[in-house]
Amino acid sequence: MRALFLLLVSCFFMAGSNAQGGHELWLRNKTSVPVSVVCAETSPTLSIAVQELKDGWHGKANASVTLSIVNDDAIKPDGFRISAASIRATTHNGILYGVYELLRRQQTGQSITDERINPSYKARILNHWDNLNGTIEHGFGGPSIFWHRDNSLAVSDKDRLIWKEYARANASIGINGTVINNVNANPLVLTKDYLERVKAIAGVLRPYGVKTYLSINWAAPKTIGKISTTDPLADSVINWWKAKMKEIYTVIPDLGGFVVKANSEGQPGPQDYGRSHADGANLLADAVKPFGGIIMWRAFVYQPNEKDRAKQAYNEFMPLDGKFRDNVIIQVKNGPVDFQPREPFSPLFGAMKQTPVMPEFQITQEYLGQSIHLVYLSTMWEELLQSDTYQAGKGSTVARVTDGSVYPQKISAIAGVANIGLDTNWCGHDFAQANWYAFGRLAWNNRLKSEQIADEWIRLTFSPETNTTAWNTGFLAPVKQMMMDSREACVNYMMPLGLHHQFSANDHYGPGAWWAPARMRSDWTPPYYHKAEPNGVGFDRTTKGTNAVSQYHEPLASLFNNPNTCPENLLLWFHHVSWDFKMKSGRTLWQEMCYKYDKGVQQVRGFQKTWDKVESYVDSTRFRSVQRKLRSQLTNAILWKDGILQYFQTFHHQPIPFDIERPVNNLDEIIANEFARRPSR
Repeated sequence: MRALFLLLVSCFFMAGSNAQGGHELWLRNKTSVPVSVVCAETSPTLSIAVQELKDGWHGKANASVTLSIVNDDAIKPDGFRISAASIRATTHNGILYGVYELLRRQQTGQSITDERINPSYKARILNHWDNLNGTIEHGFGGPSIFWHRDNSLAVSDKDRLIWKEYARANASIGINGTVINNVNANPLVLTKDYLERVKAIAGVLRPYGVKTYLSINWAAPKTIGKISTTDPLADSVINWWKAKMKEIYTVIPDLGGFVVKANSEGQPGPQDYGRSHADGANLLADAVKPFGGIIMWRAFVYQPNEKDRAKQAYNEFMPLDGKFRDNVIIQVKNGPVDFQPREPFSPLFGAMKQTPVMPEFQITQEYLGQSIHLVYLSTMWEELLQSDTYQAGKGSTVARVTDGSVYPQKISAIAGVANIGLDTNWCGHDFAQANWYAFGRLAWNNRLKSEQIADEWIRLTFSPETNTTAWNTGFLAPVKQMMMDSREACVNYMMPLGLHHQFSANDHYGPGAWWAPARMRSDWTPPYYHKAEPNGVGFDRTTKGTNAVSQYHEPLASLFNNPNTCPENLLLWFHHVSWDFKMKSGRTLWQEMCYKYDKGVQQVRGFQKTWDKVESYVDSTRFRSVQRKLRSQLTNAILWKDGILQYFQTFHHQPIPFDIERPVNNLDEIIANEFARRPSR
């Protein structure tokens, strides 16, 4: 196994010397011009900043740029003031971020004026769901870059080189933290030998301004400490965590802190002893307080006896508002269920007024086609961030209630579940790199528009040495439009009109609205969510149903509660309606559903045509890779359309409109082939 790992790493770096493999991401080497850099101070971070300017300068030849540390209360620790000839910041990290901003603007043709730029969030973090054996939960870009398949903890030069490239990519888009192990944490990560490897990782990431964080298992005092209890109020547990944190911070003094998944999906937690999430989080917060660490406590909780899984996080955490220590932040998934292609925003955003809350996005496409489908996720995240919660009046967007603009809070943060592995192009799909890039850009500036981010990424990732009008019109414009349309296309061919969690048992890939084995808890099965019957379909979360609408502030509660005012793209999320329910288009719900599924399929056909037309503008390696994946995406989109529509026909027996493409797959065959459906990466 060790030999196989080294072979993978060797291939990884051989490919890294060839930009056509996608390994260089948005940091491709282009011909630069000479520049003089003046920097009075020295540090490993400033050395990187100076070298990046010299290697990537695309401004006026032989220009002079001054990097200086200043005292300016208006500039946050990671912020900076930028002009065409200078970068000023209060920290060395701020200088580095300013350098990457200046270079990005040069390379994408954006204006460079004298302006102050501060990040939206203090902590901008990638969550890696990497296991200590080198596998990755819902990882579609190859093995872990942090942990070896053979469980070896030795640190090689190749390891350090991978981590350095990774750190540089993150710094270039403003990401300043990384959780290097799975939220379903193995307690061994807190033991001496593993901490030494964490120390080595942190040492490589540190000069790029990237702090290291760990996920911890609540049961660690039992499993590695041999204590009989993990009751957060027990003195033995309190003392164990204090001693363990002192040990950890002695090895890694600048560790950022910890993320905790507790009492969720079978994970242990304080509720095992009748204690609250606040009891558990505060125990850990007190233990890390002397070292400046933070605790990110995940709100992803649900129980099999809950009538509406979407309500539980709010029900459990709202009564605890104001009871957490000031170095605790509650990590909340973008929607109330689980990273679905479309969900309403979690009602916890803005509702918790005395406790900091951080959004959690999923960059890895667990539910959106994994490493096979081209789905640009920035539009989904922008939709969330700009959603108005009304919690502090009109304009209380998710962005503003989480970044400190609305409520006073000591810490602010945002997290994204990473899509990064040892594949040559890091992410398994060349266009999945855009989601890593977009997360970093939105974490830095949560008011950015997805179109601008896509434009930047395409220019940095694919543009020739000299942009031409032909390239702008022949490649940039159509590819950007394809990206902008891709998430809505995915919703259309998977789960339109508020349908959610209709996946097969096959690793959340492909349709499975019918999947409901008797042995399985109901809230893990699609029928729990669609509730299809002869008279209608959809989950009733109105005041007459589970009353989940009451968790939203007015006017949203009333808006969502009425099927005639509820946004149609969330209709079946909040309502159980008849198949003949009249939609705004004049069609019935059933007809509208059919047209949505068909539109999604046709959109993917359009993506194929778009990509085939740009062949002359892109290298053959990436062209063929994306072309192949688009074929698989179309095949799967058709399966979604054929499977879901034929399944729902078993309830109401209405025909599919005759101007829509006929099914080409039989429902029984789709069901029978469920576990052989996912194409090879």
